[in-house]
Amino acid sequence: MKIGELIERLGGTMVQGSPDHRVRGVAAAGSAAPGDLVFAEDPRSASEALASAARILIVRPGLIQAYPQQKCVVESPQPRLWFARAAKLLKPSQPGSGVHPSAVIGKDVEIGAEVSIGPCAVIEDNARIGARTRIGAGAVVGRGVRVGEYCQIHPRSVLYPGTTIGNWVVVHAGSVLGADGFGYVRNPTTGAYTQFPQQGTLAIEDEVEIGANTTIDRGALGETRIRRGTKIDNLVHVGHNCDIGEDVILVALTGISGSSSVGKGAVIAGQVGIGDHAHVGPGVILGGQAGVLSGKTVTNEGLKPGTVLWGTPARPLKQVLREQAVLTRLTRSRGGDKTAGPNE
Repeated sequence: MKIGELIERLGGTMVQGSPDHRVRGVAAAGSAAPGDLVFAEDPRSASEALASAARILIVRPGLIQAYPQQKCVVESPQPRLWFARAAKLLKPSQPGSGVHPSAVIGKDVEIGAEVSIGPCAVIEDNARIGARTRIGAGAVVGRGVRVGEYCQIHPRSVLYPGTTIGNWVVVHAGSVLGADGFGYVRNPTTGAYTQFPQQGTLAIEDEVEIGANTTIDRGALGETRIRRGTKIDNLVHVGHNCDIGEDVILVALTGISGSSSVGKGAVIAGQVGIGDHAHVGPGVILGGQAGVLSGKTVTNEGLKPGTVLWGTPARPLKQVLREQAVLTRLTRSRGGDKTAGPNE
């Protein structure tokens, strides 16, 4: 693709070189070839980009005062974002479409144009697969499941009945979407448990990406919903009846209990635990291993933008550190442990 074509789609200003220069792909500065695109957003990455073999740079305006003559340079206020979007446009085309002979296709299945279904995949009755979607080897698409256009369902993923997938969704290997939620009713007399009905649905909206071995349960009587643009890491669990807002980040080993919600643009770091019927407000940042207790609400109200919440119950990181410092001093004053505390 020509650099001028990328600028037409992504914006940016050409400050040096020809718009007809062809871009082979994207690369890190240290391994780039002459036809690759690299980005620079700070002085360190600028030095690396200038020293690289790459002849095409995307940089922040004003970061570099003079460009070597052999470099083709585009300026953008967000070079990292521009680079990421360019990488998608430059990604090599997928292999040809078609249904592998070993795949099992049920009755009344609708398969759109240029769909690829891999070896040993199973598409059950009444399922619908949108145009240009790819179903990997050994994946299972349950009865009546709807998968949109331009999706990538990687090998051994399982989509249970009652699941609906939007367009441009990526589901990585081993993920299980739409399984029964963990809901049981206890008999107070005998102590035995009976499963509460798990007959709801799961909706995954457009442009969601789901990491490997992640599990998202269907609603019990209602719906579980993952809203547009959310990105979910590997090994995340989302319980039944949850509502995860738009453009949320869920990092690995996070668990969200049933009937909880996460607001638009929130960032949930690794190993966070969120109890049932809890609410995390829009834009909240929960640091690693933070905890939100069942039924509680965590918001950014009264906090500076970008404040990280940490600990259990989750509260501003600075507050947690002050509490730990006070506790350390109190322990020492009472003749307790004389060893240095954390970060001392």
